[in-house]
Amino acid sequence: MDRKSVIGFVLIAVILTVWMTINSNNNAKEAAVIKRQQDSIAKIDAAKKSQESVAKIDAPKNKIDTNVVDSLKVALNQDSINKVLHNESLSVFIKASKGENKPIVIENEKIKATIFPLGGIIGQVELKGLKTSAGKPLILFTKDSTHFGLAFFDKQRRRFSTDSLYFSAVGKAFTVSGKDSNSIALRLYADSTSANNPQYIEYLYSLRGNTYMLGCTISFVGFDKVFPNDMSYVDLSWGMKTPTQEKSVTNERDVATVFYNFVGEEGLEELSTTENEKKSLTGELKWVSFKQQYFSSILIANSKFTNGSEVNISIPSDPLSVKSMSCKLPVPFGRTAKESFPMRFYFGPNKFSELKSHNLNLEHEMDLGWGLFGWLNRFAFIPLFTWLGNNIVSYGLVILVLTFIVKIILFPVAYKSFLSSAKMRVMKPEIDEINEKFGSDDPMKKQQATMSLYKKAGVNPAAGCIPLLLQIPILFALIRLFPTAFELRQKPFLWATDLSTYDSVWDFGFNIPFYGDHMSMFALLMTISTLLYTWMNQQMLTPGSAQLPGMKWLIYLMPVMFLGFLNSYSAALSYYYFLSNIITFGQMAIMQRYVDHDSIRAKIDAQKLKPVKQSGFMQRLEQAQRKRLEEVKNQKGKKNKK
Repeated sequence: MDRKSVIGFVLIAVILTVWMTINSNNNAKEAAVIKRQQDSIAKIDAAKKSQESVAKIDAPKNKIDTNVVDSLKVALNQDSINKVLHNESLSVFIKASKGENKPIVIENEKIKATIFPLGGIIGQVELKGLKTSAGKPLILFTKDSTHFGLAFFDKQRRRFSTDSLYFSAVGKAFTVSGKDSNSIALRLYADSTSANNPQYIEYLYSLRGNTYMLGCTISFVGFDKVFPNDMSYVDLSWGMKTPTQEKSVTNERDVATVFYNFVGEEGLEELSTTENEKKSLTGELKWVSFKQQYFSSILIANSKFTNGSEVNISIPSDPLSVKSMSCKLPVPFGRTAKESFPMRFYFGPNKFSELKSHNLNLEHEMDLGWGLFGWLNRFAFIPLFTWLGNNIVSYGLVILVLTFIVKIILFPVAYKSFLSSAKMRVMKPEIDEINEKFGSDDPMKKQQATMSLYKKAGVNPAAGCIPLLLQIPILFALIRLFPTAFELRQKPFLWATDLSTYDSVWDFGFNIPFYGDHMSMFALLMTISTLLYTWMNQQMLTPGSAQLPGMKWLIYLMPVMFLGFLNSYSAALSYYYFLSNIITFGQMAIMQRYVDHDSIRAKIDAQKLKPVKQSGFMQRLEQAQRKRLEEVKNQKGKKNKK
C-alpha cells in the first residue's frame, strides 16, 4: 500500500469519527425528548390504571372518559416538547428567564425614572413639577408603552432578545440633588458565568442632581465567547407610544415626530408628521429624538451609532396616544473581552435654552420657522422673551411689554407712513381735479397724471405699505414662536388658563366648519380690532387710491378668515395681535392730534417749486406705466382693425 492510500484511509477514518460524534449528540438530544414524552405517557397510563381500579369499586360514579385522557396525553406530549425547545433556545440564559420584576426608582430634582429588572429597562419617566392639561403628573411613558433591548445571535446562531430576560440589580434605589451623582447597574448574567469567567451584559444608569440627562452605558463582559466571531455590532431597539399631555391631541399630532442627527452635521432630518413612515438610514447617527409638542425623549451616543439605523413612526388609533415611535440602532462591538458603549438619555422639555445648553444641536428640533423667520426668533425674540420672562412674573405682561418694544422700534416707519397718508389727504383737491379731467375713459393717463403730481409734491404712494411689509416677518416669526415656547405652557392670563393653546370661553358641543367647536375670546377680539383698523385705514384713503372695488371687500374678508385659523391656535398670538392693533390706534390718535395739516400743505407747495429729482423707484414705476399704456393702445388698435 503506497503513501497516498494510507493518507486517504486516515482522512476517511477522521471524517467518520467526527460524523459519528455529531450524530451521537443529536441522538442524545432526541433521546432526551423521547424519554420526556415516554415519561409523560407513563404518567398518563398510570393515572388511567388508577382510574380503572377505582372504577371497578364504584363503576357508575367514576367512569373515565377515554377521549379526555387521549387529549391530555397529546397536551402533555406537546408541553414536554415545548419545554425542551424553550430551554434549548435559552441555553445561554435559562436562569435569567425567570425572576421578580420589582421596580427600582432613581430620581433628582427634575426627573423620576423607574427601572424594571425585566429587560433592565427604564420603564417610566415622570417630570417633576409638571402636569398634564388634566392636572395629572406628567409621565412621558410607562412600561406598557415602551420597549428597550438588545437583539443578537450566539455562536450557534440562536437569536436572543434582552427585553424578555431578567436582569440582576447591582445597587439600589437612590435620590440625588445639587452636585451629587449616583449610579446603579442592571446585569444580565449568562448561565456559564463564574468568578473566574464573568459573562454578562450590563446597563449602568447614572444620574446627577438638577439635570434632565440620565446616563446609560452598555457593557459586554466575556461575550466575545458568546457572540459569533464575525459579529461587529449589536442591534439596540428603542420605542414608545407617547401619551397625550396637552389640551388638543390634534395639535400634538401635528408636530410630534422622530428627529435624528448624523455625526458631524448641524442640520437635522425628520420623519413625516402626517402619515406613517419607516426609513432605513445610511450613515452614522449621533442621536435620535422622539419629539412631542413640548417634551422630548432623546437617546444620544457619546461616540456614534454605526451605519444601518432604522427609524419608524405611526399614528395609533387610540385617541389617548399621540404617535408610536421607534428606532433600531447598531451598537458597535469590537470582539474583545470587555466592551463599553456610553450613551445618554434626555428626558425633558423642549425649551430652547435647555436644549441649546448641551451643544448637540438639539434645539434645532424646535420649529421656529425657516429663513428670516427662524433667524428673528433665535437671535431676537427668544433672547428678549427669555429676559423679560426672568424679570416679569406674568407672561401676559411679558407679551404686553414685548408688543410695546416692537411697536416702538417700528414707530419711525409708521410715522413716515402716516405723514405720507396725510400728504395724500391734503392733496385731495388736486386729485379730484385729475379724476374729473380724465374720468373713467382713460385710466392710464389718469394714473400717470396722479403719479406726476405725487412726484412734484414729494409724496411716495408706496410708503403706506412699508409698515405692513415690516410687520409680516415679525408676525410669521411669532406664529411659530408662541405655540412652541415652553415658557407659555399652562401660564394663565385673565380668562385664559394656558397661553400656549386656545382660550375657550364657550364650548359649543358641536363642530362648526372652518371655525371649530369652541369660541376663543382673544381670537375674537383680535378679529374685531383688525376689522376696525382696516375701516380706519379705508377712511384715510384718497378717492384716487381706492380704484379697485373688489379689494375693498377682500381686505375685510381676510380678518374673518384668520379668525377660523386663530380660534384653535395659541391664545398668546391672538393676544399679541390684539395688543398691536390697540397700540396702533393710540399711535394714530397721537399723530392725528399733533400733525399740522396746514404745515404739510405749505411744504407740498414749496416742494412743487423745486426741481424734480426722480428716484430709481419712481423711474421704474413710470417705465412700467408707459409700457402698460403702449400695450393697451396696441390692443385697442387690433380691435379697431377687426
